Amino acid sequence: MNGSLIDDLMGQLQGGSMGQIAQQLGTDTATASQAVGAALPMLVGAMGRNAQQPGGAEALFGALQRDHSGQGAMDLGGLLGALAGGGQGAGGAGAALGGLGGLGGLLGGLLGGGGGAPASAQLDGGGILGHVFGDAQGRAQSGLGQATGLNGSQAGSLLAMLAPMVMAALSQRVSAGNLNAGGLGSMLGQEHAQVQQQGGLGGGLLGAVLDQNGDGKFDLSDVLKLGGSLLGGRR
Repeated sequence: MNGSLIDDLMGQLQGGSMGQIAQQLGTDTATASQAVGAALPMLVGAMGRNAQQPGGAEALFGALQRDHSGQGAMDLGGLLGALAGGGQGAGGAGAALGGLGGLGGLLGGLLGGGGGAPASAQLDGGGILGHVFGDAQGRAQSGLGQATGLNGSQAGSLLAMLAPMVMAALSQRVSAGNLNAGGLGSMLGQEHAQVQQQGGLGGGLLGAVLDQNGDGKFDLSDVLKLGGSLLGGRR
């Protein structure tokens, strides 16, 4: 639990899990992997930036306690394992998701298996993104899409899928480490600093999306050049 939250999440989303994400997005695994690798640092880095603002860590801690507590024992690998039957086998998938408790219900709702159950704050990827990015949410979605080759709808779907997973993983760390709001803010501050240090596509997107209204150290055209070079290298 002492490693980077981003690295931990990325590790859990490899292999078959990434293939399932790609299937949900309607793209190939390599594109999905690159997009997740850019989206996670942008998401977690933005949360870290917000947590450094006055009252930011307390607000996030309150949201975790209110909407995402009780999920700490769930593991994202098992959660994504239930995803394979998500669209078709309603009985089998429903049973599998039900067996995963809160996180299973979370992913079932995200992937359209919602069967009339009211959406909860756990499932509301769009709502979480609104709190994380504020009025920069559109820039985050379009920047991710342009830099990774996803269309706008795919980029939006990926961010909405990842946001509750990040919240669930944060809840797990808060619970395991018995963290208070200050501890959460400190942990996320370290994550934000690491994203900035490592740079790359995720760090570039974070800067372009959140600093665009500031002194513009890193604008979207720079990110697109970086994304294009990475995409070009895969061909």
